[in-house]
Amino acid sequence: MQAASPVSGANELPAEELDDLTPDQLAAQWEEEKPPSAGALANVGSSLVVIGVGAGAVVLSVAMGLGTPSAPQPGLWPFMISCVMVALGLFQLIMGRHNRDAEKFTRMSMAPLTGLVTLAAMVALMPIAGFELPALVLCIIWMRFLGGETWRSTLLVSAIVVAGFYGIFVTALNTSIPHLF
Repeated sequence: MQAASPVSGANELPAEELDDLTPDQLAAQWEEEKPPSAGALANVGSSLVVIGVGAGAVVLSVAMGLGTPSAPQPGLWPFMISCVMVALGLFQLIMGRHNRDAEKFTRMSMAPLTGLVTLAAMVALMPIAGFELPALVLCIIWMRFLGGETWRSTLLVSAIVVAGFYGIFVTALNTSIPHLF
């Protein structure tokens, strides 16, 4: 019996047969299943995107104010993380030309963008609808459509996660997070 992988859609061996494979056989199987290589131009493009996002975040964090390490202002930590992003982007731009592990964009390449857009939508909706409903929808989208979970586990875990966050942030910590109940 072969089960379809929720991520790649390719057929995989049953767990019993995977246990019998040697590490070399597993590596060969993974090599056959991986997407095609993206090439040097894709490495340059992705490096430039990281540098651009990091540089934009540097500008925004400076606008929020940096302060000092002993008296930090809201922009200090985002500034430090943004500087690391720019440095890593530059490193990848210079050294990544020799990297051939980057994969071409596939249908699953949109999953991180979908996750980012849905997370931004949740943040935008929180002041209007509280955190409970946007967080529930976010969990459902991430688990069912990005994670390929069953509807039963998606609904159950999403409800437990939202209830857990409610219990921690609203009941126990009494934070000022927008909430409905």
